[in-house]
Amino acid sequence: MNSQPSNITNPPTVVGFVNLGCPKNLIDGERMLANLALSGYVVTGDLDSADVGVVNTCGFIEAARDEAAEVIDELMDRKRAGQLQLVVVAGCYPQRSYREILDRWPDVDAVVGLSARNELGHVIRRAVRQKSDEPVLCVCSCGKPIPFDDRERLRLTPRHYAYLRVSEGCDNRCSYCSIPLIRGRLRSKPAAAIVEEGRELLADGASELIVIGQDTTAYGHDFKGNRRNTDIATVLGKLDRLPGMHWLRLLYTHPASFTDRLIGAFGELEHLLPYVDLPLQHASDPILTSMGRRTTRAQIEALIGKLRRERPDLILRTTMIVGYPGESDAAFRELLDFVRGMRFDRLGAFAYSSEPGTRAADLPNQVPGPVRQQRYDELMSLQQSIATEIQQQAVGQCLDVTIDRGGDETGPSHGRFWGQAPDIDGMTVVRSSSPLPCGRSVRVRITAADAYDLEGEAVGE
Repeated sequence: MNSQPSNITNPPTVVGFVNLGCPKNLIDGERMLANLALSGYVVTGDLDSADVGVVNTCGFIEAARDEAAEVIDELMDRKRAGQLQLVVVAGCYPQRSYREILDRWPDVDAVVGLSARNELGHVIRRAVRQKSDEPVLCVCSCGKPIPFDDRERLRLTPRHYAYLRVSEGCDNRCSYCSIPLIRGRLRSKPAAAIVEEGRELLADGASELIVIGQDTTAYGHDFKGNRRNTDIATVLGKLDRLPGMHWLRLLYTHPASFTDRLIGAFGELEHLLPYVDLPLQHASDPILTSMGRRTTRAQIEALIGKLRRERPDLILRTTMIVGYPGESDAAFRELLDFVRGMRFDRLGAFAYSSEPGTRAADLPNQVPGPVRQQRYDELMSLQQSIATEIQQQAVGQCLDVTIDRGGDETGPSHGRFWGQAPDIDGMTVVRSSSPLPCGRSVRVRITAADAYDLEGEAVGE
């Protein structure tokens, strides 16, 4: 194992930060950035001006680890070229597999798991003090709980929206999923802490709060005693009343935990958007049972029917996995028939990834890679045709759009109407007679649409 370089004469002051992964990882990255700033470091997204390179990684599936590896390789190349003094690998990947990182990149300077995310500034200082004959510093503490308090973040999102995490970890233990191996068991935040964090984010300029967790509908299931009656519908009701709230969005729900009380909240709460993110993963009952999803196709269809009756204007997003072990041609055709019948507004898909340590990795009848890819392509082709038909219905309508990226004299602005969640859905391209500032809400007449994006003209500016 290579040791810490001994030629650091000037302590590093500028940290270049690269953030990868999902919104949960984004919050962890924002807490890391705040810790760096409070520790006296200047933080930047420009690696060319940095002394230290930090990458906050995702380790959920192989493709995410491959993406992280590309960034780590780039950082190590910069270090060997003398452009960086230190390289730090942080986040989900080291939380699960820090020894793999040290074996593959023995001259990395520090490895920081999620459980040590609030120690990043201290880690960098220790790495600088490391003697040349000492090994690479590893601060992972994978057995420690992941810090629970997400307040005081240096936000990476535009100022007008923010993610609000209500829980950490997951108890579902789906057969294909490595999240419990990384983030542990479900731990719900106290409702008062969530409300206080929401109040802080709104005071910081956010007008859209996006509620997230590994399974937001499981919120409160781990509470004991009198607090057991606190569920996600209760929390959403408290958030809905906060001053400054414009849009309240709920992501990462689970069909087996979706209660009638939560369904009712979509019709009762003023700011809760009729946008439901409902990862289903499959529609074949044998596959759902093997996955450990605790639901059946009939139960899923009944739930979707209730949601659509409660909110006829509902935007419904889901996620599917194709090529799961034992998925026959007939099971895949059943999935296609289900998608064709349900007509989801948004659908994302993954080709199954065999993750070490999960039950599904040891199942027989693993589907060959080329078959998984072919099924992914076929499912997404079907969804694109469905989504295009649905999106075309918006042409001629006027929608309220919040600008996420302001345009200028040479190009249009980009924003979202309420049925588009940031990063996972498409955008609304807005043409206007003058530049539109980020965070502004404008009325837009939709003039064109495809499977993912809308395009329109600002009216009544």
